[in-house]
Amino acid sequence: MEKVTDWIKLWRELAEQQVPSWKRNVRSRQGGSNGKGRGSGNKRDKWKKRARGFDKSVREKWEKPDPHREFIVSRVMSFKDSSVLDIGAGTGAWAIFLSKFVRKVTAIEPSNAMRTVLEDNLDKENIRNVKVLDGVWPDIEIEPHDFSLSSHSVYGCADLTGFVDAMTTATKHTCFMLLRAPDHDGIMARAAKMIWGQPNDSPNFQVAYNALLQMGIFPDVMMEEKGSWPCWKNRSLDEAFEKIRSRFGVDEGSEHDKQLRALLTKHLKEVDGRVRWPSEVRTALVYWNS
Repeated sequence: MEKVTDWIKLWRELAEQQVPSWKRNVRSRQGGSNGKGRGSGNKRDKWKKRARGFDKSVREKWEKPDPHREFIVSRVMSFKDSSVLDIGAGTGAWAIFLSKFVRKVTAIEPSNAMRTVLEDNLDKENIRNVKVLDGVWPDIEIEPHDFSLSSHSVYGCADLTGFVDAMTTATKHTCFMLLRAPDHDGIMARAAKMIWGQPNDSPNFQVAYNALLQMGIFPDVMMEEKGSWPCWKNRSLDEAFEKIRSRFGVDEGSEHDKQLRALLTKHLKEVDGRVRWPSEVRTALVYWNS
């Protein structure tokens, strides 16, 4: 009989074994490594020099149409004078967008640098119905809101059950969670299978969806078209090789080196003097009623 996967455990393992560069980025957003969510941003805020660059990249992405935005707006507008809890608000793209359709938004963001940009953005647009809080999710007390949103803010949280339970408790109507959904047979999936024996290189939609089912939550899913995420680019195949080794924490001279290099050589292409990775990720909207 085939072994049944414990998806909650797998999420925890993936969150805890994320490679240094990815781990630093997420945990700097979370503000710590306690595994419970987005920690206090008061110490070692690694977004200090990158928050405005992050804001710029988000603005560029938001110039394109997004069916997820349209769908979420249609839901929140179905309730008069509704409120939204934005967990891990970043520089405020969702908070600012939703503020135009609801009575109030509470934006929780632990990074000082991110909050500074968020508050600047609110001032520039003269938005007064967004309350910004410095807090760790789920370790922050908040009154229930009509809707809650977590947009790519759960990856650094090893305790997915705690994150989801707190999110559901703080929500009167619908919880929305946006997650990266990589191809099941993409480069990173093949590398993960090779190194770890299972095809998930990091916390993602596939693991979260099955974990939610394991928790007794049966969510709906709305999947965006492939190609919305920008492709990775490297200056050379060697640089790409170092990237994938770093992502998996593979030491130099590992038994996997030969296979990883062969995998990259087969699937990466040189375009305009840069080595380009194929588009293998899209965003999934997962939502459930509390």
